[in-house]
Amino acid sequence: MEIALPNPDRTITAYRLTGTPIPFERHAAADFPRIAYAAAHVVADPLASHDPWLTPAIDWDTTLKFRHRLWDLGLGVAEAMDTAQRGMGLTWAEAQELIRRSQAEARTRSDGLIAYGAGTDHLPPGPDVTIDDVIRAYEEQVGFVEGQGGRVILMASRALKVAAKSPDDYATVYGRILGQVRQPVILHWLGEMFDPALEGYWGHPTHEAAMDVCLDVIAAHADKVDGIKISLLSKEKEIAMRRRLPAGVRMYTGDDFNYAELIAGDAEGHSDALLGIFDAIAPAASAALAALGRGSDNEFFELLEPTVPLSRHIFSAPTRFYKTGVVFLAYLNGLQEHFAMIGGQQSTRSLQHLAELFRLADKARVLADPDLAVDRMKRVLAVHGLA
Repeated sequence: MEIALPNPDRTITAYRLTGTPIPFERHAAADFPRIAYAAAHVVADPLASHDPWLTPAIDWDTTLKFRHRLWDLGLGVAEAMDTAQRGMGLTWAEAQELIRRSQAEARTRSDGLIAYGAGTDHLPPGPDVTIDDVIRAYEEQVGFVEGQGGRVILMASRALKVAAKSPDDYATVYGRILGQVRQPVILHWLGEMFDPALEGYWGHPTHEAAMDVCLDVIAAHADKVDGIKISLLSKEKEIAMRRRLPAGVRMYTGDDFNYAELIAGDAEGHSDALLGIFDAIAPAASAALAALGRGSDNEFFELLEPTVPLSRHIFSAPTRFYKTGVVFLAYLNGLQEHFAMIGGQQSTRSLQHLAELFRLADKARVLADPDLAVDRMKRVLAVHGLA
């Protein structure tokens, strides 16, 4: 099977597909030796009458159907996170509706593992915002999630980054919130490569110094912290932090560049997973984790390692536009009928980027139906003038 794809030198050559798709096989979370969440995307409604850049329109049925697919594979759902375009098209108003609907769906299943992002994105950062304002904003969102019966993923705050005058302000805010939560939360340290507005988070310009502040917060409230997801795209920093966590506090890898080896772990420990790339490669992630659960380390790496080049491409700089690649792969795989995103974010990646994504997805064996994928890739090429 062949398709003509553009190359960086502007030539167009035939690409022959070679990947044998990894089959969709149901698993239970109990089959896995790690806790694994997929940060899930939302599906836009392309038929809505609205201004796409200003007002999100969501296809709720298809969005929720995708959550059930993740659960069928044994994966948990990390809901209303940055993969769902939180802060890049999805406002707190839509996030609340997403949380309500997803929690209702989770209640219909015995295996509906799900947790929800709670942050301060309804509070615009500014010079007049105080630490108390940030605390109240966090309290509002945490209160909403817990009021729905949900578990909290405590997201990083742009407003706190602006309002904080020192690392002590971070300790104050997180201490106040962690002191109130009903059950242990997952902290999320999102690096500046994902959100430039968060550069210098925890009150220090270097990740190493920031890590000390974060670890002090965790140590002071270890009974209220299930784990932490760090998204710094550095396996060395993740491993260093993992080895310093208090007993019982998990490291959830957010490293979409090095997840295979971090999940496998070393003699001193391993990472669980909370990854945006698991949205895009869910069957491969599920099969690999099941293999690891059977003690087949070689099969784990054989399934997961080929997805790493794909993930590195999807999450290449500017990393914050990775959601476009995630949604594009969902479109190629027939999980949604269009390549449109809320906020018009489908335009954030070039045709060259999408063509290389297609090649790498084939090599990673994550094109579920190659015939369908080729047909849909041809449609995208035609829209760009390459009929």
